Amino acid sequence: MPDKFVLLDRDGVINIDSDDFIKSSAEWQPIPNSLKAIARLHQAGYKIIVITNQSGVGRGYYSDADLTAIHLKMQQLVSEAGGKISHIYYCPHLPTAECNCRKPKAGMLLQFAQDYNADLSHCYFIGDSLRDLQAGFAANAKPLLVKTGNGEKTLTNNPDLDIPIFETLYDASDFILSR
Repeated sequence: MPDKFVLLDRDGVINIDSDDFIKSSAEWQPIPNSLKAIARLHQAGYKIIVITNQSGVGRGYYSDADLTAIHLKMQQLVSEAGGKISHIYYCPHLPTAECNCRKPKAGMLLQFAQDYNADLSHCYFIGDSLRDLQAGFAANAKPLLVKTGNGEKTLTNNPDLDIPIFETLYDASDFILSR
């Protein structure tokens, strides 16, 4: 049986987002029940992959070492909750870089699919921003929107979204686990 995957954006889905960027591990704080959601999915046999734009590196707001420390904290807290993040893909480039990896482009999702020999049409990609959904559609994944982070604003600005919408990552995990 092939591996099952759930792809997650980070800021606004797993952790509380900030307009000033999350620049240190001290600033990284999980959204209530997000770690429990990841643990439930992991325990049900899903591999969890994080796919996140991190232009703060390119802007010089924080270093690669700072980002590594943030991700180590996230992985540690997920582990303590009983879950596991199998891989983290991130784009450090500025929005003006025209790279293929920065969402809304599908580069990070396509790289994941290549690395894991995964069929993206069977993968949920949970995000809170329009660019997450656009990347999911561009990669032929199954986008889901959460209302945390930028989700409410995304929904207000795009009221005709024809995808499943959830209050939180925990609610989205209920949906996935009921499939």
